[in-house]
Amino acid sequence: MAGEISMIGSVILALFLAGYLGQQYLPPPKPKVIGLDLGTTFCSVGVFHPGSGEVEVMADEAGRKSIPSAVSFTDTDLLVGHEALELADLNPQNTVYDAKRFIGKLFDPAHLEQESNSYPFKVVNNNGSAEFVITTNGTFTVTPEFIGSRLILKMRKMAERQLGVLVQKAVIAVPAEFDERQRNCTVKAATLTGLEILRVISEPTAAAMAYGLHKVDVSDVLVVDLGGGTLDVSLLSKQGGMFLTRAMAGNNKLGGQDFSQRLLQYTVERVQQEFGVLPTLKLDIHHLRQAVEAAKLNLTLHPSASISVPLHLHIDNGSESPQGDAAEPILFQCVITRDQFEEVNEDLFQKILAPIETVLAEGHMAREDVDEIVLVGGSTRIPRIRRLISEYFGKDPNTSVDPELAVVTGVAIQAGIMGGSWPLQVSAIELPNRHLRKTNFI
Repeated sequence: MAGEISMIGSVILALFLAGYLGQQYLPPPKPKVIGLDLGTTFCSVGVFHPGSGEVEVMADEAGRKSIPSAVSFTDTDLLVGHEALELADLNPQNTVYDAKRFIGKLFDPAHLEQESNSYPFKVVNNNGSAEFVITTNGTFTVTPEFIGSRLILKMRKMAERQLGVLVQKAVIAVPAEFDERQRNCTVKAATLTGLEILRVISEPTAAAMAYGLHKVDVSDVLVVDLGGGTLDVSLLSKQGGMFLTRAMAGNNKLGGQDFSQRLLQYTVERVQQEFGVLPTLKLDIHHLRQAVEAAKLNLTLHPSASISVPLHLHIDNGSESPQGDAAEPILFQCVITRDQFEEVNEDLFQKILAPIETVLAEGHMAREDVDEIVLVGGSTRIPRIRRLISEYFGKDPNTSVDPELAVVTGVAIQAGIMGGSWPLQVSAIELPNRHLRKTNFI
């Protein structure tokens, strides 16, 4: 009997030793599960690497770690991401973006018409659900789930190209306020690509995991998620490995697109001041929009940014042919300072504080009691926004993680956990508050 026990002990020891040596000297297995961030404005995909414990955000062929959430239909192609965004001004009726705003929602006709008025593409009501009208090769409609599936398929291919293996399983992040129907429709978008969704995790919880807050001694976390099109603020409370969403508020009409639009309007006014006319050609507006977006990004790091765009302006100089009809376009050049950018957007920046105050009030918490302020979304890089939040709370927010990649990093960690990756990590368990409702500021 003693000999049998000794034999069993030797086998167990040998298995542990083999596992240790395997971890040390054998190449780690490929990740089995990907993490998806299907954002309103941008999408990203990441994986948790077994062994190293590192998260890698997948890049496309050009090395870009996120793709615009846009799909464009032409007579010959269906373009996704950056290629689609390039056609947004030239093919506006058939380039769909912001589909996440519509996925899984039920609308009455008046509400849907109001919601869709700001888009150049046509949105119709199909028994309460939104569908997008496409007019290439005839007229047909596509669902928000289909648009989401094309974005997810693009991300899946990015991951497969990088990993060199077939990917069949994923974890996906959704806004905390998504109801069961919206979550199911998001899952449906993924299943249309052949992916099996193992878990749906809320974006604030994913962001908290990206910052490692599921492993440290913090209790109350405020997540400020300001992306391209929406602002979401969530108050999370953590006990052990469990997160509870205590309060949510936001503004679904506030984001980086609005800051860019204000800067574009300011730049167009500069064009009119200099040349006496407004740019009207679609191609000119497209180039101005691209230049303004680049300037906005540069102003995050530098006190000023230059804009230089050739414009085909129709200037009546007294000759028979307007100058804008000439072969050579007119070069418009100007310098935008960070102070000017902040001035034209200051009223929009101040709107960020309203949902923060609401979340704290509904969560029965004073601002000084918040342990960590976590920033998510590319727009939280803007220095004025960071100063605004720091001044409000009297302390700096946590900026240790790239805010644009916080959600995809956290969902990739959860994907690694679901795939059984080692080294083992403690999973963050979400406790949904069924009675919670998001307060929206418009």
